[in-house]
Amino acid sequence: MSNSVLTHQLKIGEVAHRSGLPVKTIRYYEEIGLLAPATIRSTGGYRLFASQVFNRLAFIKRSQSLGLSLSEIRDILNLYDSGELPCGTLKQHLLNKIEVITQQIAALEILKSELQGIVSGWQEQPPSYARVQTICPNIQEIGEPGESGETRETRGERKKGWGAEGAEGAEGAEGAEITYNFWTQSSRNPTQNFVHPETRE
Repeated sequence: MSNSVLTHQLKIGEVAHRSGLPVKTIRYYEEIGLLAPATIRSTGGYRLFASQVFNRLAFIKRSQSLGLSLSEIRDILNLYDSGELPCGTLKQHLLNKIEVITQQIAALEILKSELQGIVSGWQEQPPSYARVQTICPNIQEIGEPGESGETRETRGERKKGWGAEGAEGAEGAEGAEITYNFWTQSSRNPTQNFVHPETRE
């Protein structure tokens, strides 16, 4: 192999340094097909990447920031590699994300309204009989002895408190609980998508 060819190739450590991604992430991208396998090796046996890899890594990172999973990104890149312009497919993925986010926002608004209602009526010193039956009566209904948590009846009363939303609002609140759990877990480490991409597969 001539030196002129090698000067256009980069070791994985150099790619990691210039892209800001861990070597582990780049290897993982290669394993799952986001990057073409490095078929060229240096005289020392190190895998070598063409400089075009940075354009591909930038696309992957940007797509992840818009909420696309690695499998979705791989499908788009496969179209690109086959010679097709993937913009139409990418647009459809983004439209799907918008719909999901819209539903999540609606569910979170319902949850927010419920939380505000609870806090506005908060009792720092609940009645003693309520403390006997619950751990915190501010968020628990007081039921018959032996009951735990919310009964169907009390849940129905809470639904009425949402007004026009009714049962639809209740379903949204249940969805909000799932969304809220995901949101809080993700917000603890907002950069994990780029450091440990296998979690997004």
